[in-house]
Amino acid sequence: MILLSFDIEEFDMPLEYGQKISFEDQIAFSKQGTEKILQLLHFHNIQATFYITANFAQQEPELIRRIASEGHEIASHGFYHGQFETGHLKQSREVLEELAGMKIEGYRMARMMPVSETEINKAGYVYNSSINPTYIPGRYNKWNEHRTYFLREGVWQLPASVSPLIRFPLFWLSFHNLPLKIYWWLARQTYRKDGYLNIYFHPWEFMPIRQEKRFNFPSYVTKNTGEKMIARLEKFILWAKKNDYPFGLTGDFIRKIDLR
Repeated sequence: MILLSFDIEEFDMPLEYGQKISFEDQIAFSKQGTEKILQLLHFHNIQATFYITANFAQQEPELIRRIASEGHEIASHGFYHGQFETGHLKQSREVLEELAGMKIEGYRMARMMPVSETEINKAGYVYNSSINPTYIPGRYNKWNEHRTYFLREGVWQLPASVSPLIRFPLFWLSFHNLPLKIYWWLARQTYRKDGYLNIYFHPWEFMPIRQEKRFNFPSYVTKNTGEKMIARLEKFILWAKKNDYPFGLTGDFIRKIDLR
């Protein structure tokens, strides 16, 4: 099963690169990117998991209800993308449940940062997908973590997919920069080994972010974004269907392994 997910958040990434962007533009950018994602998923009849910040959800409640009404799963991405307090775990879940009208079972920490599993459990979550079990300089050093799902402190952990042996990450950045045939080869090896893929993207990747003066992003961030990203993800979807790799919701996947 392919667990396709999207982190829906305030588009605050320009701030990391010393650029200013208004809160209104942050929300608008993510909203437009999310609408492009929903259109693509609807066309191919695919359901995905959307990890959403409560802050974004409060700004765009109709979009949140649309995501839920189209059969997708909603999970928490915290209350704010750029700020975290332990109390936000429960608060974000409650806000999302009220807006979406569904039980929120999953959590993903912003930027895949560490988070207390004990507090995740106390806040009422069933699973946590906040681990990228690889090494990326300046971001992650998770070689000691399991590659695949495991139980910790009463919470199912679902790491992002990395390839066997060398633990090459299959997240959004490699999807942009690798030739698709190489990405497919790594995805195939990982799927055969693990029986599933857990991969994630962001709405701003589907937007025209290749604007050096406005955003100052490096080329490895902007490569194959915007319309190219839409075409690229569509090719991946068609490749997966050709290989009989089904798409599914993360919560459903967790319930299945919980019964084993």
